[in-house]
Amino acid sequence: MTVPAAPHPETRADDVADKGVGEGADEWVRAAVREAVAGHAPALLDLSRRLHAEPETAFEEHKSAALCAELLAAHGFEVTAPAHGLDTAFRATIGSGPVTVAIACEYDALPGLGHACGHNLIAAAGVGAALGLASYADELGLTVRVIGTPAEERGAGKALLLDAGAFDGVDAAMMVHPCPFEMADFRSFALGTLDVTYTGRAAHPSLNPHEGRNAADALTVAQVALGLLRQQLPPQWRVHGITTAAGTSPNAIPDRATASYEIRALAAEDLRELRQRVEDCFRAGALATGCEVTLERPEPDYLDFRGDPELLRLWTANARELGRAEPVERPPFACTDMGNVSHVVPSIHPVLDISGGACGPHEAAFAEAAISPAAEQALLDGAVGMAWTAADFAAART
Repeated sequence: MTVPAAPHPETRADDVADKGVGEGADEWVRAAVREAVAGHAPALLDLSRRLHAEPETAFEEHKSAALCAELLAAHGFEVTAPAHGLDTAFRATIGSGPVTVAIACEYDALPGLGHACGHNLIAAAGVGAALGLASYADELGLTVRVIGTPAEERGAGKALLLDAGAFDGVDAAMMVHPCPFEMADFRSFALGTLDVTYTGRAAHPSLNPHEGRNAADALTVAQVALGLLRQQLPPQWRVHGITTAAGTSPNAIPDRATASYEIRALAAEDLRELRQRVEDCFRAGALATGCEVTLERPEPDYLDFRGDPELLRLWTANARELGRAEPVERPPFACTDMGNVSHVVPSIHPVLDISGGACGPHEAAFAEAAISPAAEQALLDGAVGMAWTAADFAAART
C-alpha cells in the first residue's frame, strides 16, 4: 500500500497562514493536507478494520458511530452525539470559515452480509478527509462539518437528517463509495419502498370456502397486474419485491398476506408516477377478491443523485493527481440517500475501484474486498481527494 506522500514535511498551519490563500499557498496547502492524512493513516486503517469486524445494521450502528466520533473528538472536533434526532447519528465540526463543507460518513452494514457495500471505507475516508483539513480549516476559509449518517442501506438516514436540519448552511457536501470500477459522475436511480398488507376473512377451504376472502389470492392478482404493467413501463423503470406472508396452512383460507416492494425510476418526478401505477395494481387485488389493502411507505423516498459540475471538475483533477484510474461513464445502477442531499446542496459521490471488477457491492466477496490492500489505498486516496476538493472549493470562494 502506498501512503500518500508528503513533499513538504515541514509544512505547518502557520506556514499556510503566512503565505495566504491565493498567494501561492495552494500547493503548500495540498502538501500539508496530504501529509496530515498520511500521518493519520494508521488510525484510519484501524478504524476501517474495526468497523468491518463488527458490522451493525440500520439504526443500530452505536459502536460504529462512536468509533468515528471519538477519533474526531480526539483531534479537536466539536462533537455532538447523538445528533438531529437519530440515536446513531453524530455531528463533528472544526473551523470557522465562511464556506461550510459537509463530509458524509456512512457506517451501516447489510443484514447477513456485513460490510459487503464497503461502508467501513466510506466512514474512514470521511474521517480522514476531515482530519486532513483540521489544522488548516480557518486558513482556507472553511468550516468542516462531518455528519455521521446511519441507515443508508435501509431507512434513508440522510433524508431524515436533511429534514432535521443537519445540512442547513452547507455550501458543498461529499462522500466517496467503493465499487468495482472508478467513476466521478455517479448517477443513481430514485427509489421508493412500499409495504403491502391484505386483510381478508378466514374460512375452511372445503367446508365453507364461499365465506372466505382470500388475502393470498389478492396478492396473486396484484402480482399478475404488476407483471402485465412491466410491458408498458419505460426501460429504466424497475418494480421488484417479495412476499413476506401468505397464510400458515394449506387447509385454511388466508385472512392476511403481506409483501415488500421497491420501485425505481431515473428521476424523482418519474418515481411519483410509477408509485401511483404500482399502488393501483395492489388496489386491483383487493377489489377483485373483496379484501382490504393497506399501503405504507416504510421510509422516505431515495431521490436520484445529481452531481454538481464544479465539484465534479475539482474532484476529477484531484483524482488524476493521486494516480487513480480514469473514470468510466455508466448509466444509473444503484440508489443512495445522498441523492436527497444533492437536490438541496451541491454534492459529489465519486466511486473508487477496490475489486477490479471481480465482484460488486452486496456480494459476500465484496465484504472481503473491503479490507483488501486496494480498498485501503482507495480509503487514503479518497480522504486526500475529498480534502483537496474541499480546499479548492473554498479557495474559489474566498
